[in-house]
Amino acid sequence: MSGTLPRLACTAALAAQAVLVPVPAAAAPDPQRSVAQLLTDLQQLYRQAEQATETYNATAEKLRRQQAKVSRLDGELARARLALQGSRADAGRLARRQYQSTGGLGPYVRVLLAPDPQHALDEGHVIGELAREQARTVTRLTTAEQRKDALARAARTALDTQLTLADQQRKQRDDVRSKLADVERLLATLTPAQLAAVAALEQQGVTAAQQQLTAAGALPAGRPASAEGDRAVRYAMDQLGKPYEWGAQGPAAYDCSGLTSQAWGHAGTAIPRTSQEQWRRLKRITLADLRPGDLVVYYPEATHVAMYVGDGRVVQAPRPGASVEVSPLASYPVLGAVRPDQAPETEAR
Repeated sequence: MSGTLPRLACTAALAAQAVLVPVPAAAAPDPQRSVAQLLTDLQQLYRQAEQATETYNATAEKLRRQQAKVSRLDGELARARLALQGSRADAGRLARRQYQSTGGLGPYVRVLLAPDPQHALDEGHVIGELAREQARTVTRLTTAEQRKDALARAARTALDTQLTLADQQRKQRDDVRSKLADVERLLATLTPAQLAAVAALEQQGVTAAQQQLTAAGALPAGRPASAEGDRAVRYAMDQLGKPYEWGAQGPAAYDCSGLTSQAWGHAGTAIPRTSQEQWRRLKRITLADLRPGDLVVYYPEATHVAMYVGDGRVVQAPRPGASVEVSPLASYPVLGAVRPDQAPETEAR
């Protein structure tokens, strides 16, 4: 890929910006380690860092939804408490009115003691209406009590879940920082000559993988984008040169899935935040069916994602120390591709 050499050369300096923990002094480089071994180790560390980042992103998204749920339940609980107060006030007014209207005596005693029992019986419909109103008020009061209690339990459970997710997020944040520190430590052991050799070897691997896809006829031949896909591509291309930052969703910096989710969000289609959820939930397509705006997902665990822009190339936020760039589709091991929009092919042509 065209950006591989400068990307590796500057990673040692830039990775430190993303790592907020001190990194011990690096040992002298091992002259016995081959360039291939160094590249394998570096790629493995980057992959582990991105896996940790996507795990963090998934928890952050769950936490965001949980916070919204807690806020909603708190609002419902406040309204339920107000409704309960109203029901209690209604019950109190009904009790006072009934006592005043009956003089403290039950309806059957009033009939027996009334000077005109027939007149008292004629008032039965009034007493019956009072009884029915009393039943309705008691029902409202009971329902309000039950709803308030249920919402209070749900709010406590939701808050407990929120606190658990926040604790998980803190631990995952520390894990990401640890993985990035491992990358920095390895890079700090490499000489400029080793960095250049590793970058050249990486470039050779990408070129070979891209040629293999082309020879197999796996790459599409000029399929046009849908209207939404075109908007998503234009947004992503406008972000070129902005730095990779784990957990970032723009506008100043992005991680891989932050770029793709924001691009499609600006195009009018909300898609999942993480590469793994994008792979799991979006419509899968073959590489040969790719059109600009579709997403290419990488690694068996679906821990990296890029956006296809045509001509066998993708735009992506590649990894720590790099910036948003256009790269060959085969920059990383391809898992498959997905399509965020469901426009029929006739509309895309």
